[in-house]
Amino acid sequence: MSWRKRVVMVSRTRGLSTRTSGLWGALLLVVAVVAGCSSAAETGSTGESAATTTEAPKPALLALSVSDGDDDVEPRRPITVNVEHGTITAASLIGKHGTHVEDELRSDGTSWTTTEPLGYGKTYTLTVEATGDDGAKISEESTFTTATPARTVAVSINVWDDETVGVGMPLIFDFTGSVPDKDAAENALDIAAEPATEGDFRWFGDTRVIWRPKEYWKPGTKVSIDAGVYGTNLGDGTYGVEDRSVDFTVGDELVAVADGRDHTMTVSINGKKVKTLPISMGKPSSPTPAGTYTVMSEHHGYTMDSSTYGVPVDSATGYRTYVDYAVRLSNSGIFYHSAPWSLGDQGNNNVSAGCINLSTENAAWLMGKTKRGDVFTVERSGGPELEPTDGWSVWQLSWEEWQS
Repeated sequence: MSWRKRVVMVSRTRGLSTRTSGLWGALLLVVAVVAGCSSAAETGSTGESAATTTEAPKPALLALSVSDGDDDVEPRRPITVNVEHGTITAASLIGKHGTHVEDELRSDGTSWTTTEPLGYGKTYTLTVEATGDDGAKISEESTFTTATPARTVAVSINVWDDETVGVGMPLIFDFTGSVPDKDAAENALDIAAEPATEGDFRWFGDTRVIWRPKEYWKPGTKVSIDAGVYGTNLGDGTYGVEDRSVDFTVGDELVAVADGRDHTMTVSINGKKVKTLPISMGKPSSPTPAGTYTVMSEHHGYTMDSSTYGVPVDSATGYRTYVDYAVRLSNSGIFYHSAPWSLGDQGNNNVSAGCINLSTENAAWLMGKTKRGDVFTVERSGGPELEPTDGWSVWQLSWEEWQS
């Protein structure tokens, strides 16, 4: 190609003098030769100036999450193995007495993990084999011991599996003993809601923690609770006995408002008023506390007993009375219930010992509509303010107070 280019360029010198033509020809020949040399060097046409380097395959490098001789390993913590520059070909975790721990090896062979919690105070041996990119096989082994609790605690949840609850339902976790590390406990309590729902924990003493939404649950919300306390260090060597899990659904929004001056209860479902019922609340000597209650339990056939909240049955204000329908609103003994003996006062006067009296017919209708977690508000009763710790009365606290 260089030579052909030279010929073309020379042919364009026709009409010049012989001397000029000769000089140009010589100059062009030199330039062409130089250009030809540069072209060969830059393009590496000989293949000698573009040498390549190939990196040698590396041996496998294993990373185990436990070391040989480790003790006090948390039983809930997954045991893992990862490899660089190779693949895991075999791995197992075997208990001292031959128990094989369930595990999972990633399909590409780069990682392995246990898939079930370990036992307390148990010794296990982890064995791993891998093949490196260089084709060499390696193996590692690690024997360790899990933690032995100084004490264990169980946890219960106030919601039942597959239950449909009201929009005011708080989630209450009761431990059978004190919890030293409250942050660890909260981290072990996983609450998932669809749609997503903002909420927070608040501790009432050392054994009870309650989670409530910032606002009432939305009807139709699906909630899953996983109380993963087993194998979790809850502080000072305290561990959980076993996990708990619950799935539930939030039902229709039922809100009842009881007015102590009008002697009526207005019931609304999903924002629509459906019925107004005549009632009788606590008399002046035992007024019904004012505030927002949450339905705790429902009873077909129940004996109202004043001694359950500290008033002897044989005292002047004591009683022991059977009723057909009763729904608990507080720990201090506030119910709404059927009270045929006060039928003439319902809608007119407050004559009860603090409960909300209804006719048998109206109590049966209302109990057929309500469910645990529904919201009941008492207004203008002349009573003291309802304590947030009395039953499930968490809505007595503002969101700012709840988080403080």
